Amino acid sequence: MTMTTEAGVRAVPALAVRGLRKSFSGRTVLDGLDLSLAPGEFLALLGANGSGKSTALRCVVGLESPDGGEILLHGRPADTAPLRRRMAMIFQQIHLVHRRSALDNVCAGALGRLPLRRSLTPILFPRELREEAMLCLDRVGMADRAAEPAGRLSGGQRQRVAIARALCQRAEIILADEPVSALDPAAAEQVVALLADLAHDQGLAVAAVLHQPDLARRHADRVAGLLRGRVLLDIPAAALTADALTPLYTPDHRHATVPHAGPDSGTAASHAAASHADQEP
Repeated sequence: MTMTTEAGVRAVPALAVRGLRKSFSGRTVLDGLDLSLAPGEFLALLGANGSGKSTALRCVVGLESPDGGEILLHGRPADTAPLRRRMAMIFQQIHLVHRRSALDNVCAGALGRLPLRRSLTPILFPRELREEAMLCLDRVGMADRAAEPAGRLSGGQRQRVAIARALCQRAEIILADEPVSALDPAAAEQVVALLADLAHDQGLAVAAVLHQPDLARRHADRVAGLLRGRVLLDIPAAALTADALTPLYTPDHRHATVPHAGPDSGTAASHAAASHADQEP
């Protein structure tokens, strides 16, 4: 699978998913999912509850084992730990150690590359790692809270610390599973804008499951809409319209067929309501 750059050059995507399949207790959640993500691109994944968004990310990062299909990182099968470490996952439930400082939590992103003896306790983290973690906190606007216990931070601040931890992991691909669903609108806007900046300024490949189409339209480069475990919609975010979203969220349209929109289709977007988290296993 290749992608075409603005200069017309065929490039291998950072992430390519081909024919991904996954079932739980006989219920099909992913049904031949195809998806690609380029370096420097921010992709928003939209869809109703149970459409497969979260399961797709969990399969890609290795938290679930797909029943079939192929996952490629820069054209290579993502079947080894070193390749998996090139991806970082950010969750809806922000998994930080609340009693430890923001800085120590960010340093934890580097545990996979530290010798065991240096990873047992934050006291043993090398100075170079702490300096790198401070740079990551500065990148997300949290350097002034480095010494603050994570439990004392707001939800939006904790999510930014989680993003800094992914940066300290030196991940090239960031996958965010509903990263703003528990945040207030202002904090959600800041976090999604930050994810877009990381893609555009640092060349990271970023994909985020969102339940706010307006946020996707304002900040994403591309939108993929999932229905019954397949990509039903794949268009530039600027082309997102309420009509395009209707088959994804309206029960009466769950069995409708929507043309696979090309990159030049659509008009200026409006929005559709979708407020609940995926209820996938």
